[in-house]
Amino acid sequence: MEQERKRVVVTGMGVISSVGNDVETFWRNLRNGVCGIDFIDEFPTEELAVKFAGKVRDFHPEEYGMDKPFIRKQAMFTKYGVAAAWQAMRQSALVSGENIDPFRLGVYVGSGIGGFEVQYRETVKMVEDPTGHWISPLFIPTMISNIAAGNISIRHGAQGPCLDVVTACATSTNSIGEAYRAIRHGYADAIIAGGTEYATIPLGLAAFTNATALSKAENPKYASLPFNANRAGFVMGDGAGVLVLEEYEHARARGAQILAEMVGYGNTCDAHHVTAPRPDGTTQARAISLALEEAGYKPGEDVLYINAHGTGTRLNDAAETRAYKVALGDEAYRAHISSTKSMTGHMFGAAGAAEAIATILALRDGVIPPTINLDCPDPECDLDYTPNVAVQAPVTLGLSDSFGFGGHNACIAFRL
Repeated sequence: MEQERKRVVVTGMGVISSVGNDVETFWRNLRNGVCGIDFIDEFPTEELAVKFAGKVRDFHPEEYGMDKPFIRKQAMFTKYGVAAAWQAMRQSALVSGENIDPFRLGVYVGSGIGGFEVQYRETVKMVEDPTGHWISPLFIPTMISNIAAGNISIRHGAQGPCLDVVTACATSTNSIGEAYRAIRHGYADAIIAGGTEYATIPLGLAAFTNATALSKAENPKYASLPFNANRAGFVMGDGAGVLVLEEYEHARARGAQILAEMVGYGNTCDAHHVTAPRPDGTTQARAISLALEEAGYKPGEDVLYINAHGTGTRLNDAAETRAYKVALGDEAYRAHISSTKSMTGHMFGAAGAAEAIATILALRDGVIPPTINLDCPDPECDLDYTPNVAVQAPVTLGLSDSFGFGGHNACIAFRL
């Protein structure tokens, strides 16, 4: 006899982003169409072809419980992840050993790249001095992509399952999805889940530019153009997004505030190309369909919002539009869809979690955040992508989908 599957709810959320370093600021700016993309002032960009990104600003790690030695030693992606987790755990009011068994509290926080700036800095040292004498003893434990999850586990006494999912741009959507399954099948009572990234260093900008992936627009405020006929590549962004997922009865027993219920997850692979999406959208559609089916989607009854992957690349946006049509049929034309990457830039391993938070808040408030700069819609992208301004809608089901290099497709679903 199959074991009864448990319900999974969201009891905490935290975010660090170019449009806000707390959830309500992040959401207010998304609703208002505020663009966080601007010229980089953190390092010289004169020689770089791309000089802008969705950089995190006014970030003060000590405000999120980090002390000076930790701040000095850790890579930025870890600090972003720790800050987002601190927010989420504070909202959830979970305390290991007090209202949850430490062995039943897990951490699934991934990063697409990890300590990129640490890798670069220490590599330069090795090139300059091949003896390796000046290589930091902290190089490995600050660079590896699992170390954000490890540090979050240490800080919150989470002794249950701890995983670092790495699936490029789908990283945090997969992290949340796999955490959902772990709780649903009884392996944990709560999991701190999401992703974190800091990739907008000169090497990252040069690499993605030479891969012909980035927008080279002159105006950074008109550079991230999802579903626009003028789109010419994505814009890099940094940050972190973290959700606390919790088993429903566990949350209810301790009187937790339930922010949403997670009701579906789909996970597929294109098996097509290392960077380009499958152009017919069929494998992406399968991930979406799996999430919809598990969520109990009712065509014609549910009011659907989809936070799109929506990167602003020629290939992604067209394939994603096809995927929605394959998954939803005629209902695709009635769905509310938007890409918040038009405002945040592409946060890579953190994107899916930040966008899941936006999806939950769209459900909460009945507001669809806009796709800004959508002044020239691509005829191939002919769905309702919520151009330029937010709209009111009585949303009953929210989806967030992510597609990553390597063909990774993930979709997660929420209801209130």
